[in-house]
Amino acid sequence: MTKRRVVVTGLGAVTPLGNTREEFWRRLVAGESGVGPITAFDASDFATRFAAEIKDFDADALIGKREARRMDRFSQYAFVSAREAIEDAHLPQDEEFKNKVGSVLGTGIGGILTFWHNSDIAAKNGTWSKVTPFFIPMLMANASGAHISMQYGFRGPFFSAASACASANDAIITAYNYVALGDCIAMIAGGTEATISPLAVGGFSSMKALSTRNDDPARASRPFDKERDGFVLAEGAGILILEEYEHAKARGAKIYCEMLGYGQSSDAYNLVAPDPGSLGVELALKRSLEHSGIKTDDVDYINAHGTSTPQGDVAESQAIERVFGAGTRVAVSSTKSMHGHALGAAGGIEGVAIALAVERDMMPPTINYEVPDPDCTLDYVPNVARKAPVRVALSNSFGFGGHNSVLVFGKVR
Repeated sequence: MTKRRVVVTGLGAVTPLGNTREEFWRRLVAGESGVGPITAFDASDFATRFAAEIKDFDADALIGKREARRMDRFSQYAFVSAREAIEDAHLPQDEEFKNKVGSVLGTGIGGILTFWHNSDIAAKNGTWSKVTPFFIPMLMANASGAHISMQYGFRGPFFSAASACASANDAIITAYNYVALGDCIAMIAGGTEATISPLAVGGFSSMKALSTRNDDPARASRPFDKERDGFVLAEGAGILILEEYEHAKARGAKIYCEMLGYGQSSDAYNLVAPDPGSLGVELALKRSLEHSGIKTDDVDYINAHGTSTPQGDVAESQAIERVFGAGTRVAVSSTKSMHGHALGAAGGIEGVAIALAVERDMMPPTINYEVPDPDCTLDYVPNVARKAPVRVALSNSFGFGGHNSVLVFGKVR
């Protein structure tokens, strides 16, 4: 079967760096940090007391009070970022088109804030009778896509993908295949997450996964730096509109870039620890090149998973070096140094960043890179964005469970 070409025609973002794609991009290339003290709850007794939170997000004003209060925060983020992406793409409104539009959105956890709030209410009241009747619909991982489908009348396939921190990339891959195989004309794809709560911070803290640089939160996320000590928990959403190329061209749509392919693999090693040999990461990278029909020399930029963990950064860096060759000149940066790690939304937020990087020939930096790690020897675009051609770019996402997922984007030729 001949696969159809798939392009990106719309982008939307709600991130710790800004609640629109342009504000996000402006602050990203400026090298700003979206990390600060936690305001969502009293974190004074926690080992980690900071995160990359969304700021100035008024759900009632953005969505409407009645509808917003029937959505968990992760669905609110998805709804607002999807609306921006849909409006950006200027999608047709006829019923025939809507019948061929669907969505796959990734989320690692779903409605954990709803779970936390309602459990807290029940504990304080000594009864479960006060649980909201919307508890289950708000909790469901697929709720974010359902709200978008109902709002716009899209009747294609709508569901969620859950593969921990690889969720958004896996969602984008699934959506890509719907378009490439001709089952849909366009797909809404990406990821959304809202987990900044005592439950999540407590859980990750117990695992010793989070940075504890409480005296300097803005400099806590430092991927590939020798003094990194863990990741910074984040929240948000990133949405891409994937559309069949000939359809987009015929209607005169703006095209940011083309999705050329992908690679996926499993570590088959450990539920939470990365394989120190990074064989699964290496396999996913190789598969992404093979599936896309490109060579290592074609790739100008890699948006790394780069979470700022001691083991994970080394494993990823060394896998890239094995695939691309010792002394490779490919530029690699981790935007998580600025917007933190949004778990199941990470690949969506970074997908928006990489689409703009390809369109605008600009590589976002890895900020807080101060002390080189002898085990991480690549060009990490340290501290300052770089204006340079971006013909082809990769986006890496890896998740607990050993999920490895790599996306390939390039300029339309």
